[in-house]
Amino acid sequence: MAGILTDIDKRTQLAGTNRLELLIFTLNGNQKFGINVFKIQEVIQRPKLTKIPGGNPVVRGVAQLRGKDIPVMDLSMAIGEAPLEDDENSFVIITEFNRSVQGFIVGGVDRIVNMLSLIHI
Repeated sequence: MAGILTDIDKRTQLAGTNRLELLIFTLNGNQKFGINVFKIQEVIQRPKLTKIPGGNPVVRGVAQLRGKDIPVMDLSMAIGEAPLEDDENSFVIITEFNRSVQGFIVGGVDRIVNMLSLIHI
């Protein structure tokens, strides 16, 4: 698994190269989802989270990463599916959208695909 995390780190540094690459991941089942790697800061093993009393149940807590508090959401719950189990084998995708940093809990990460390779399938 360390290999894919290293690969993600390398590819997230390629912003501006006019390529579309997606990190493919799963939630609770076998269905695959994707997110643009240029929106990803890093992918980490699920850290311990500090719960937020009275908060939205989709926000599973806050993670402290490199001196910053980052809200972490259960992506499965966010799309109306069953929540992901509190599993130390799950991952958090740290993303940045519109200058806002947040984490998404996912069940597993699979690989990175280049959209050009998808066109040739």
